Amino acid sequence: MNPIGRPRADVGKVLLIRLRRIGDVVMTTPAVALLKRRFPGASLTYLVEEPYRRLVEGNPALDRVIAVPARQGVREFAALVRAIRKEKFDVLIDFHGGPRASWITFASGARLKIGYSIKRKGLLYDVRIPRAGEGGAPIHSVRNHVNLVLALGGAGRTAETRGADAEIATIADGAIPPLELPAAKPEEAERAAAIAREAGAGAMSTKLVILHIGAGNEFRDWGAANIAELIRLLAGGPGVKVALIGAEDDRKREDEIGKAAPPGAVIPLAGQLNLIEIRELIARAALYVGPDSGPMHIAASTATPIVAYFGPTLPAVFAPWRPGGGRTAILEKALDCRPCRQHECVTGDYRCVRTIAPAEVFAACLNLL
Repeated sequence: MNPIGRPRADVGKVLLIRLRRIGDVVMTTPAVALLKRRFPGASLTYLVEEPYRRLVEGNPALDRVIAVPARQGVREFAALVRAIRKEKFDVLIDFHGGPRASWITFASGARLKIGYSIKRKGLLYDVRIPRAGEGGAPIHSVRNHVNLVLALGGAGRTAETRGADAEIATIADGAIPPLELPAAKPEEAERAAAIAREAGAGAMSTKLVILHIGAGNEFRDWGAANIAELIRLLAGGPGVKVALIGAEDDRKREDEIGKAAPPGAVIPLAGQLNLIEIRELIARAALYVGPDSGPMHIAASTATPIVAYFGPTLPAVFAPWRPGGGRTAILEKALDCRPCRQHECVTGDYRCVRTIAPAEVFAACLNLL
């Protein structure tokens, strides 16, 4: 018997839920791979929001992907729940724990529901695990997701009653699968390769640096002035080209940065690449630089060195997941207000990230270049 008190053969159809966003979805992929490894006969369905479908569609461990709009009306949501109930899932694993994921879990009709011990939501699950260690010690997000899988098939006491806390077997970082994104389509790979060729990437005298100019929110925003200064420092070295990536909303900032950068130093790509094309371009680059954000986690799925700067979040929870190796430099400031919930900056100036100097980031870049 496994720790949920049922034979392993009973794990037939499994629904996995992770709504928003890029990094959060990417960091579930080791748990998905581990689940398929432990239950190779199980059918795995992944529920994700439409903008992030490409991060899981084509994942070899998944049998099906259900993509829903980022925002749903009452009728759309009710139709989704009805469709899920018809599937009669044996197991539901909620990687998210957010409001909509919790309602889906509650109404799913799944025979066994596994999730996190979240205040006012724990009773939704038949088996739950804590998100933090003893005394509130941080646990990396990848390991947290893996712990949900271990609660289904690992060692520990039985948990027959609703809301029972599972004792999770330990697993070494090296035994956890790496981050894995779906393979690129031929046109995606060729688009990234063409950009890299145009930049001269791969030539002995040229190094392509990918720089993420977005941040997701103002709390993680390093600032356009800092980014422009870093580009100036990078462009001071021979043969360095900097490709700017970001969302469509980052184009205004991209224009501002481009005007402040040395002529010909940057390749503007904000809003022009899909998520897999971003991965393919990073894989062809000499270095990736950016804040704790979705593209940073995409970069962690490649072998390309990473320079990441952290503000309100902790590397202990969100650092690039590379247990098997990979050169990474993390910059952060030791402030009493870190970490924060990113609702209000108590200092009003986002100093946790804004006071990381371009010269510090440049030094880290040189070490990896």
